[in-house]
Amino acid sequence: MDSNNKFLIRLIFCISFVLVFGVTTQTAVAYQAYTHNALTGKVDELFKQWDKGDSPGAAVGIFKDGRIIYARGYGIANLEYALPWTPQTPSRIGSISKQFIAMCIAILAEQGKISLDDNIRKYIPDWPEYDGPVQLSHLVHHTSGVREYLTLVSLMGKPEGSGYIYTPKELVRTLSRQKEINFKPGDEYSYSNSGYFLLSEIVSRVSGLETSAFAKKYIFDPLGMNNTHFHDDPNMIVKNRAYGYSPKKEDGYRLDILRLKVIGDLGVFTTIKDFLKWDQNFYENKLGDGTQNLINMMLTCGKLNNGEEIPYAFGLNISRYGGLKIVSHGGSAVGYQAQYMQFPDQRFSVVILSNLSNFSTGRIARKIADLYLADQFTESPTPRQRQRPQEERPKPVKLTSSQLQTYAGNYYSDELDITYILDVESNNLVLKLRETSSILTAYSTDNFGWGRRRLEFKRDGEKRIIGFILQAGRVKNLKFQKIRE
Repeated sequence: MDSNNKFLIRLIFCISFVLVFGVTTQTAVAYQAYTHNALTGKVDELFKQWDKGDSPGAAVGIFKDGRIIYARGYGIANLEYALPWTPQTPSRIGSISKQFIAMCIAILAEQGKISLDDNIRKYIPDWPEYDGPVQLSHLVHHTSGVREYLTLVSLMGKPEGSGYIYTPKELVRTLSRQKEINFKPGDEYSYSNSGYFLLSEIVSRVSGLETSAFAKKYIFDPLGMNNTHFHDDPNMIVKNRAYGYSPKKEDGYRLDILRLKVIGDLGVFTTIKDFLKWDQNFYENKLGDGTQNLINMMLTCGKLNNGEEIPYAFGLNISRYGGLKIVSHGGSAVGYQAQYMQFPDQRFSVVILSNLSNFSTGRIARKIADLYLADQFTESPTPRQRQRPQEERPKPVKLTSSQLQTYAGNYYSDELDITYILDVESNNLVLKLRETSSILTAYSTDNFGWGRRRLEFKRDGEKRIIGFILQAGRVKNLKFQKIRE
Protein backbone atom coordinates (compact mmCIF):
# COMPACT_ATOMS: atom_id res chain seq x y z
CA MET A 1 0.00 0.00 0.00
CA ASP A 2 1.52 3.32 -1.06
CA SER A 3 1.88 6.31 1.24
CA ASN A 4 -1.03 8.18 -0.39
CA ASN A 5 -3.44 5.32 0.32
CA LYS A 6 -2.18 5.03 3.91
CA PHE A 7 -2.74 8.76 4.40
CA LEU A 8 -6.26 8.49 2.90
CA ILE A 9 -7.18 5.60 5.21
CA ARG A 10 -5.89 7.49 8.24
CA LEU A 11 -7.84 10.58 7.18
CA ILE A 12 -11.06 8.59 6.75
CA PHE A 13 -10.53 6.99 10.16
CA CYS A 14 -10.03 10.38 11.83
CA ILE A 15 -13.14 11.85 10.20
CA SER A 16 -15.18 8.79 11.18
CA PHE A 17 -13.95 9.05 14.77
CA VAL A 18 -15.00 12.71 14.95
CA LEU A 19 -18.41 11.97 13.42
CA VAL A 20 -19.17 9.02 15.67
CA PHE A 21 -17.85 10.42 18.91
CA GLY A 22 -18.14 14.15 18.28
CA VAL A 23 -21.88 14.05 17.56
CA THR A 24 -22.48 12.51 20.95
CA THR A 25 -20.27 14.97 22.82
CA GLN A 26 -23.20 16.99 24.13
CA THR A 27 -24.80 14.00 25.80
CA ALA A 28 -21.58 12.23 26.63
CA VAL A 29 -20.33 15.17 28.66
CA ALA A 30 -22.90 14.15 31.24
CA TYR A 31 -20.80 11.12 31.99
CA GLN A 32 -17.26 12.37 31.49
CA ALA A 33 -15.12 11.81 34.59
CA TYR A 34 -18.15 10.59 36.54
CA THR A 35 -17.68 7.13 37.97
CA HIS A 36 -20.74 4.93 37.90
CA ASN A 37 -21.14 3.20 41.23
CA ALA A 38 -23.78 2.04 43.65
CA LEU A 39 -24.69 5.64 44.54
CA THR A 40 -25.11 6.88 40.97
CA GLY A 41 -27.12 3.77 40.20
CA LYS A 42 -29.50 4.68 43.02
CA VAL A 43 -29.72 8.24 41.67
CA ASP A 44 -30.65 6.89 38.24
CA GLU A 45 -33.30 4.74 39.89
CA LEU A 46 -34.99 7.85 41.31
CA PHE A 47 -35.54 9.16 37.76
CA LYS A 48 -36.31 5.79 36.17
CA GLN A 49 -40.01 6.36 35.50
CA TRP A 50 -39.24 9.44 33.35
CA ASP A 51 -36.17 8.02 31.59
CA LYS A 52 -37.93 7.06 28.37
CA GLY A 53 -38.41 8.40 24.88
CA ASP A 54 -42.01 9.62 25.17
CA SER A 55 -41.96 11.46 28.50
CA PRO A 56 -40.88 14.88 29.74
CA GLY A 57 -38.08 14.45 32.23
CA ALA A 58 -35.29 16.20 34.07
CA ALA A 59 -31.60 16.79 34.51
CA VAL A 60 -29.71 16.41 37.76
CA GLY A 61 -26.40 17.86 38.90
CA ILE A 62 -24.58 16.77 42.05
CA PHE A 63 -21.74 19.08 43.10
CA LYS A 64 -18.95 18.48 45.58
CA ASP A 65 -15.99 20.76 46.38
CA GLY A 66 -16.53 22.92 43.31
CA ARG A 67 -16.93 20.22 40.69
CA ILE A 68 -19.68 18.08 39.23
CA ILE A 69 -19.43 14.58 40.65
CA TYR A 70 -22.47 13.35 38.73
CA ALA A 71 -24.81 14.84 36.14
CA ARG A 72 -27.23 13.28 33.75
CA GLY A 73 -30.39 13.90 31.78
CA TYR A 74 -33.49 11.71 31.82
CA GLY A 75 -36.40 11.72 29.40
CA ILE A 76 -37.23 14.22 26.69
CA ALA A 77 -36.75 17.99 26.70
CA ASN A 78 -38.78 18.57 23.52
CA LEU A 79 -41.43 15.96 22.72
CA GLU A 80 -42.08 17.27 19.20
CA TYR A 81 -38.52 16.64 18.08
CA ALA A 82 -37.58 13.94 20.62
CA LEU A 83 -34.74 16.13 21.93
CA PRO A 84 -33.28 14.37 24.98
CA TRP A 85 -32.48 15.99 28.30
CA THR A 86 -28.79 16.58 29.05
CA PRO A 87 -26.95 18.62 31.69
CA GLN A 88 -26.51 21.26 28.96
CA THR A 89 -30.28 21.65 28.34
CA PRO A 90 -31.48 25.20 29.18
CA SER A 91 -34.64 25.16 31.29
CA ARG A 92 -36.78 27.56 33.30
CA ILE A 93 -36.13 27.55 37.04
CA GLY A 94 -39.14 29.53 38.26
CA SER A 95 -38.66 31.11 41.68
CA ILE A 96 -35.02 30.05 41.92
CA SER A 97 -34.63 33.16 39.74
CA LYS A 98 -35.25 35.27 42.85
CA GLN A 99 -31.71 34.78 44.14
CA PHE A 100 -30.32 36.31 40.93
CA ILE A 101 -32.49 39.42 41.33
CA ALA A 102 -31.42 39.53 44.97
CA MET A 103 -27.78 39.47 43.83
CA CYS A 104 -28.50 42.39 41.47
CA ILE A 105 -29.89 44.32 44.44
CA ALA A 106 -26.88 43.35 46.59
CA ILE A 107 -24.48 44.55 43.88
CA LEU A 108 -26.30 47.90 43.55
CA ALA A 109 -26.17 48.27 47.34
CA GLU A 110 -22.43 47.49 47.32
CA GLN A 111 -21.99 50.13 44.61
CA GLY A 112 -23.73 52.65 46.86
CA LYS A 113 -26.53 53.26 44.35
CA ILE A 114 -29.30 52.05 46.67
CA SER A 115 -29.86 51.34 50.34
CA LEU A 116 -31.92 48.43 51.61
CA ASP A 117 -33.65 50.93 53.90
CA ASP A 118 -34.88 53.00 50.94
CA ASN A 119 -38.61 53.58 50.61
CA ILE A 120 -39.97 52.05 47.39
CA ARG A 121 -41.51 55.47 46.62
CA LYS A 122 -37.99 56.74 45.89
CA TYR A 123 -38.00 54.56 42.75
CA ILE A 124 -41.74 54.20 42.04
CA PRO A 125 -43.17 57.67 42.81
CA ASP A 126 -46.80 56.63 42.22
CA TRP A 127 -46.60 54.04 44.99
CA PRO A 128 -49.33 54.63 47.63
CA GLU A 129 -48.69 55.72 51.21
CA TYR A 130 -49.47 52.90 53.64
CA ASP A 131 -49.18 52.40 57.39
CA GLY A 132 -45.39 52.55 57.33
CA PRO A 133 -43.03 52.71 54.35
CA VAL A 134 -42.37 49.66 52.17
CA GLN A 135 -38.56 49.38 52.15
CA LEU A 136 -36.41 47.43 49.72
CA SER A 137 -35.44 45.07 52.56
CA HIS A 138 -39.13 44.25 53.03
CA LEU A 139 -39.37 43.24 49.37
CA VAL A 140 -36.23 41.08 49.61
CA HIS A 141 -37.39 39.20 52.71
CA HIS A 142 -41.13 38.89 51.89
CA THR A 143 -42.18 41.12 54.78
CA SER A 144 -43.69 43.98 52.74
CA GLY A 145 -47.36 42.99 52.94
CA VAL A 146 -47.74 43.86 49.25
CA ARG A 147 -50.54 41.87 47.66
CA GLU A 148 -49.61 38.89 45.49
CA TYR A 149 -49.69 39.90 41.83
CA LEU A 150 -50.36 36.36 40.59
CA THR A 151 -53.57 36.35 42.62
CA LEU A 152 -54.48 39.88 41.50
CA VAL A 153 -54.17 39.06 37.79
CA SER A 154 -56.10 35.84 38.35
CA LEU A 155 -58.88 37.84 40.01
CA MET A 156 -58.78 40.06 36.91
CA GLY A 157 -59.40 37.00 34.75
CA LYS A 158 -55.81 36.85 33.48
CA PRO A 159 -54.28 33.85 35.28
CA GLU A 160 -50.65 32.85 34.70
CA GLY A 161 -50.35 30.66 31.62
CA SER A 162 -53.60 31.92 30.08
CA GLY A 163 -53.87 33.65 26.75
CA TYR A 164 -54.01 37.04 28.45
CA ILE A 165 -50.74 38.93 28.41
CA TYR A 166 -49.83 41.63 30.92
CA THR A 167 -46.71 43.76 30.65
CA PRO A 168 -44.38 44.93 33.44
CA LYS A 169 -45.76 48.46 32.99
CA GLU A 170 -49.33 47.23 33.46
CA LEU A 171 -48.29 45.20 36.49
CA VAL A 172 -46.62 48.19 38.18
CA ARG A 173 -49.78 50.19 37.53
CA THR A 174 -51.99 47.44 39.03
CA LEU A 175 -49.84 47.12 42.15
CA SER A 176 -49.77 50.90 42.54
CA ARG A 177 -53.60 50.97 42.46
CA GLN A 178 -53.84 48.86 45.62
CA LYS A 179 -55.24 51.00 48.44
CA GLU A 180 -54.32 48.47 51.08
CA ILE A 181 -51.62 45.91 51.78
CA ASN A 182 -52.03 42.71 53.76
CA PHE A 183 -50.23 43.92 56.88
CA LYS A 184 -47.95 46.66 58.13
CA PRO A 185 -44.51 46.31 56.45
CA GLY A 186 -42.17 44.29 58.65
CA ASP A 187 -44.88 42.86 60.92
CA GLU A 188 -45.19 39.47 59.20
CA TYR A 189 -43.52 37.13 56.73
CA SER A 190 -45.63 36.21 53.70
CA TYR A 191 -44.04 34.90 50.52
CA SER A 192 -44.74 37.31 47.67
CA ASN A 193 -43.82 37.22 44.00
CA SER A 194 -44.82 40.88 43.80
CA GLY A 195 -41.79 41.90 45.86
CA TYR A 196 -39.26 40.36 43.50
CA PHE A 197 -41.02 41.67 40.42
CA LEU A 198 -40.79 45.16 41.95
CA LEU A 199 -37.11 44.63 42.79
CA SER A 200 -36.50 43.78 39.14
CA GLU A 201 -38.14 47.05 38.11
CA ILE A 202 -35.96 48.94 40.60
CA VAL A 203 -32.79 47.31 39.24
CA SER A 204 -33.68 48.63 35.79
CA ARG A 205 -34.65 52.13 36.96
CA VAL A 206 -31.53 52.58 39.08
CA SER A 207 -28.97 51.08 36.69
CA GLY A 208 -30.38 52.46 33.45
CA LEU A 209 -30.14 48.96 31.96
CA GLU A 210 -32.78 46.36 31.31
CA THR A 211 -32.66 43.99 34.28
CA SER A 212 -31.73 41.12 31.96
CA ALA A 213 -28.78 43.16 30.65
CA PHE A 214 -27.68 44.13 34.18
CA ALA A 215 -27.72 40.49 35.29
CA LYS A 216 -25.75 39.47 32.21
CA LYS A 217 -23.13 42.18 32.73
CA TYR A 218 -22.65 41.81 36.48
CA ILE A 219 -23.49 38.13 37.15
CA PHE A 220 -23.71 35.78 34.19
CA ASP A 221 -20.75 37.03 32.13
CA PRO A 222 -18.30 37.34 35.05
CA LEU A 223 -19.13 33.78 36.13
CA GLY A 224 -19.00 32.38 32.59
CA MET A 225 -22.67 31.35 32.71
CA ASN A 226 -22.95 31.53 28.94
CA ASN A 227 -26.20 29.55 28.71
CA THR A 228 -28.07 31.50 31.37
CA HIS A 229 -30.31 34.53 30.89
CA PHE A 230 -33.44 36.32 32.09
CA HIS A 231 -36.11 35.52 29.52
CA ASP A 232 -37.78 38.93 29.17
CA ASP A 233 -38.58 38.41 25.49
CA PRO A 234 -41.10 35.57 25.00
CA ASN A 235 -40.13 35.40 21.31
CA MET A 236 -36.45 34.83 22.05
CA ILE A 237 -35.02 31.67 20.49
CA VAL A 238 -33.17 29.47 23.00
CA LYS A 239 -31.24 26.66 21.32
CA ASN A 240 -31.89 23.14 22.59
CA ARG A 241 -34.17 24.42 25.36
CA ALA A 242 -36.59 22.29 27.32
CA TYR A 243 -40.28 23.00 26.76
CA GLY A 244 -42.70 22.76 29.67
CA TYR A 245 -45.47 20.15 29.79
CA SER A 246 -48.39 19.11 31.99
CA PRO A 247 -50.06 15.68 32.08
CA LYS A 248 -53.40 15.47 30.29
CA LYS A 249 -56.37 13.92 32.07
CA GLU A 250 -56.13 11.10 29.60
CA ASP A 251 -52.79 9.66 28.49
CA GLY A 252 -50.13 12.00 27.16
CA TYR A 253 -49.04 15.58 27.79
CA ARG A 254 -49.98 19.09 26.81
CA LEU A 255 -47.52 21.86 25.99
CA ASP A 256 -47.50 24.71 28.52
CA ILE A 257 -46.45 28.10 27.19
CA LEU A 258 -45.62 31.14 29.32
CA ARG A 259 -45.59 34.25 27.17
CA LEU A 260 -44.67 37.00 29.61
CA LYS A 261 -42.09 39.76 29.69
CA VAL A 262 -42.40 39.87 33.48
CA ILE A 263 -39.23 38.77 35.30
CA GLY A 264 -37.77 39.04 38.77
CA ASP A 265 -39.88 36.54 40.63
CA LEU A 266 -39.14 34.11 37.80
CA GLY A 267 -37.69 34.26 34.27
CA VAL A 268 -34.25 32.63 34.36
CA PHE A 269 -33.24 29.90 31.91
CA THR A 270 -30.11 28.00 32.91
CA THR A 271 -28.35 24.63 32.70
CA ILE A 272 -26.87 22.21 35.22
CA LYS A 273 -23.36 23.02 34.00
CA ASP A 274 -23.92 26.78 34.39
CA PHE A 275 -25.47 26.41 37.82
CA LEU A 276 -22.27 24.84 39.12
CA LYS A 277 -20.55 28.19 38.53
CA TRP A 278 -23.22 30.02 40.52
CA ASP A 279 -23.02 27.46 43.33
CA GLN A 280 -19.23 27.73 43.48
CA ASN A 281 -19.42 31.53 43.73
CA PHE A 282 -20.87 31.25 47.24
CA TYR A 283 -17.48 29.93 48.36
CA GLU A 284 -15.17 32.02 46.16
CA ASN A 285 -16.95 35.21 45.15
CA LYS A 286 -16.07 36.75 41.77
CA LEU A 287 -18.88 39.31 41.66
CA GLY A 288 -19.00 42.96 42.65
CA ASP A 289 -15.89 43.93 44.60
CA GLY A 290 -14.92 40.27 44.78
CA THR A 291 -15.11 39.99 48.56
CA GLN A 292 -17.20 37.64 50.68
CA ASN A 293 -19.12 40.66 51.99
CA LEU A 294 -21.48 40.31 49.04
CA ILE A 295 -22.09 36.64 49.84
CA ASN A 296 -22.59 37.45 53.52
CA MET A 297 -25.30 39.90 52.49
CA MET A 298 -26.94 37.27 50.31
CA LEU A 299 -27.06 34.85 53.26
CA THR A 300 -28.35 37.35 55.82
CA CYS A 301 -31.85 36.46 57.03
CA GLY A 302 -34.52 39.09 57.48
CA LYS A 303 -36.03 40.25 60.75
CA LEU A 304 -39.54 41.30 61.68
CA ASN A 305 -40.37 44.51 63.47
CA ASN A 306 -40.43 42.62 66.78
CA GLY A 307 -36.84 41.43 66.22
CA GLU A 308 -37.76 37.86 65.28
CA GLU A 309 -35.45 36.39 62.63
CA ILE A 310 -37.09 34.71 59.65
CA PRO A 311 -35.46 31.88 57.66
CA TYR A 312 -35.41 33.80 54.36
CA ALA A 313 -32.35 35.68 53.13
CA PHE A 314 -31.76 37.15 49.66
CA GLY A 315 -33.89 34.85 47.50
CA LEU A 316 -32.70 31.89 49.58
CA ASN A 317 -34.22 29.77 52.34
CA ILE A 318 -31.86 29.11 55.24
CA SER A 319 -32.77 26.03 57.27
CA ARG A 320 -31.52 22.63 58.41
CA TYR A 321 -31.92 19.12 57.05
CA GLY A 322 -30.65 16.04 58.83
CA GLY A 323 -29.16 18.44 61.37
CA LEU A 324 -27.03 20.10 58.66
CA LYS A 325 -27.37 23.69 57.47
CA ILE A 326 -28.89 24.04 54.02
CA VAL A 327 -29.33 26.97 51.64
CA SER A 328 -32.11 26.21 49.22
CA HIS A 329 -34.98 27.30 47.02
CA GLY A 330 -37.55 25.61 44.86
CA GLY A 331 -39.02 26.91 41.65
CA SER A 332 -41.98 26.34 39.40
CA ALA A 333 -43.28 27.99 36.27
CA VAL A 334 -45.93 26.92 33.81
CA GLY A 335 -44.82 23.39 32.86
CA TYR A 336 -41.54 23.48 34.80
CA GLN A 337 -40.18 22.52 38.22
CA ALA A 338 -36.73 23.03 39.75
CA GLN A 339 -34.88 22.62 43.04
CA TYR A 340 -31.58 23.90 44.42
CA MET A 341 -30.24 22.51 47.69
CA GLN A 342 -26.80 23.47 49.02
CA PHE A 343 -25.08 22.07 52.14
CA PRO A 344 -22.42 24.79 52.62
CA ASP A 345 -20.46 23.11 55.44
CA GLN A 346 -20.11 19.94 53.34
CA ARG A 347 -19.65 21.91 50.08
CA PHE A 348 -22.25 19.62 48.58
CA SER A 349 -25.19 20.65 46.37
CA VAL A 350 -27.98 19.12 44.34
CA VAL A 351 -29.75 20.84 41.42
CA ILE A 352 -32.69 19.36 39.53
CA LEU A 353 -34.35 20.94 36.48
CA SER A 354 -37.56 19.45 35.06
CA ASN A 355 -40.00 20.22 32.26
CA LEU A 356 -42.98 18.44 33.84
CA SER A 357 -45.42 20.45 35.95
CA ASN A 358 -46.00 17.76 38.58
CA PHE A 359 -42.38 16.60 38.94
CA SER A 360 -41.37 16.38 42.63
CA THR A 361 -37.97 18.02 42.37
CA GLY A 362 -37.77 18.82 46.09
CA ARG A 363 -38.56 15.29 47.22
CA ILE A 364 -36.01 13.77 44.86
CA ALA A 365 -33.33 16.30 45.79
CA ARG A 366 -33.76 15.31 49.44
CA LYS A 367 -33.49 11.63 48.55
CA ILE A 368 -30.21 12.32 46.75
CA ALA A 369 -28.92 14.17 49.81
CA ASP A 370 -29.95 11.17 51.90
CA LEU A 371 -27.84 8.92 49.67
CA TYR A 372 -24.68 11.01 49.78
CA LEU A 373 -24.77 12.54 53.26
CA ALA A 374 -26.39 9.81 55.38
CA ASP A 375 -23.20 9.26 57.39
CA GLN A 376 -22.96 12.99 58.20
CA PHE A 377 -26.53 13.62 59.36
CA THR A 378 -26.80 14.37 63.06
CA GLU A 379 -30.53 13.80 63.22
CA SER A 380 -33.25 12.10 61.24
CA PRO A 381 -33.73 13.96 57.94
CA THR A 382 -37.21 15.43 57.67
CA PRO A 383 -38.31 18.05 55.15
CA ARG A 384 -39.07 21.57 56.35
CA GLN A 385 -42.78 21.89 56.98
CA ARG A 386 -44.53 25.04 55.87
CA GLN A 387 -46.41 26.63 58.73
CA ARG A 388 -49.84 27.28 57.30
CA PRO A 389 -52.72 28.45 59.46
CA GLN A 390 -55.47 25.91 59.74
CA GLU A 391 -58.47 27.13 57.79
CA GLU A 392 -61.86 26.66 59.31
CA ARG A 393 -64.08 25.05 56.74
CA PRO A 394 -67.59 26.42 57.19
CA LYS A 395 -70.54 24.24 56.34
CA PRO A 396 -72.61 25.28 53.31
CA VAL A 397 -76.15 26.52 53.84
CA LYS A 398 -79.07 26.55 51.42
CA LEU A 399 -80.57 29.89 50.43
CA THR A 400 -83.74 30.33 48.42
CA SER A 401 -83.73 31.75 44.93
CA SER A 402 -85.34 34.97 46.17
CA GLN A 403 -82.65 35.34 48.84
CA LEU A 404 -79.92 34.81 46.25
CA GLN A 405 -81.54 37.38 43.97
CA THR A 406 -80.75 40.13 46.49
CA TYR A 407 -77.04 39.63 45.75
CA ALA A 408 -77.38 39.75 41.95
CA GLY A 409 -75.87 42.72 40.18
CA ASN A 410 -72.62 44.27 38.93
CA TYR A 411 -69.75 44.93 41.33
CA TYR A 412 -66.75 47.10 40.52
CA SER A 413 -63.23 47.13 42.03
CA ASP A 414 -61.24 50.27 41.28
CA GLU A 415 -58.11 48.49 42.59
CA LEU A 416 -58.42 45.89 39.83
CA ASP A 417 -60.37 48.11 37.40
CA ILE A 418 -62.66 45.16 36.80
CA THR A 419 -66.39 44.42 37.12
CA TYR A 420 -67.78 41.15 38.47
CA ILE A 421 -71.27 40.13 37.36
CA LEU A 422 -73.31 38.12 39.88
CA ASP A 423 -76.38 36.39 38.54
CA VAL A 424 -78.78 33.68 39.70
CA GLU A 425 -78.92 30.61 37.48
CA SER A 426 -80.62 27.30 38.35
CA ASN A 427 -80.94 28.40 41.99
CA ASN A 428 -77.19 29.15 42.20
CA LEU A 429 -75.42 32.47 42.64
CA VAL A 430 -72.93 32.62 39.77
CA LEU A 431 -69.93 34.95 39.43
CA LYS A 432 -69.09 35.83 35.84
CA LEU A 433 -65.78 37.30 34.66
CA ARG A 434 -64.70 37.45 31.04
CA GLU A 435 -65.36 34.00 29.56
CA THR A 436 -65.47 32.20 32.91
CA SER A 437 -68.14 31.61 35.51
CA SER A 438 -67.99 30.21 39.04
CA ILE A 439 -70.79 28.97 41.27
CA LEU A 440 -70.65 30.64 44.69
CA THR A 441 -71.35 28.52 47.77
CA ALA A 442 -73.33 30.15 50.58
CA TYR A 443 -71.93 29.63 54.08
CA SER A 444 -74.29 32.01 55.84
CA THR A 445 -76.31 35.07 55.02
CA ASP A 446 -73.93 37.49 53.24
CA ASN A 447 -70.99 35.04 53.31
CA PHE A 448 -70.07 33.13 50.14
CA GLY A 449 -67.04 31.55 48.54
CA TRP A 450 -65.58 29.59 45.67
CA GLY A 451 -62.50 27.44 46.00
CA ARG A 452 -60.35 29.01 48.72
CA ARG A 453 -61.77 32.46 48.13
CA ARG A 454 -64.28 34.05 50.46
CA LEU A 455 -66.44 37.12 50.06
CA GLU A 456 -68.57 38.94 52.58
CA PHE A 457 -71.35 41.23 51.41
CA LYS A 458 -71.74 44.62 53.05
CA ARG A 459 -75.02 46.47 53.66
CA ASP A 460 -75.97 50.07 54.36
CA GLY A 461 -78.16 51.32 57.19
CA GLU A 462 -81.27 50.29 55.25
CA LYS A 463 -79.95 46.72 54.85
CA ARG A 464 -79.34 47.15 51.12
CA ILE A 465 -76.32 45.38 49.56
CA ILE A 466 -73.66 47.99 48.79
CA GLY A 467 -70.70 45.73 47.94
CA PHE A 468 -68.50 42.96 49.22
CA ILE A 469 -65.00 42.37 50.60
CA LEU A 470 -62.96 39.55 49.02
CA GLN A 471 -60.36 37.42 50.79
CA ALA A 472 -58.17 35.47 48.35
CA GLY A 473 -55.11 33.99 50.05
CA ARG A 474 -52.28 36.50 49.73
CA VAL A 475 -54.73 39.20 48.67
CA LYS A 476 -56.75 40.38 51.66
CA ASN A 477 -59.64 42.84 52.06
CA LEU A 478 -60.16 43.62 48.38
CA LYS A 479 -63.24 45.85 48.13
CA PHE A 480 -65.95 45.78 45.44
CA GLN A 481 -68.75 48.35 45.21
CA LYS A 482 -72.17 47.48 43.83
CA ILE A 483 -73.04 49.51 40.74
CA ARG A 484 -76.46 51.09 41.09
CA GLU A 485 -78.67 50.82 38.03
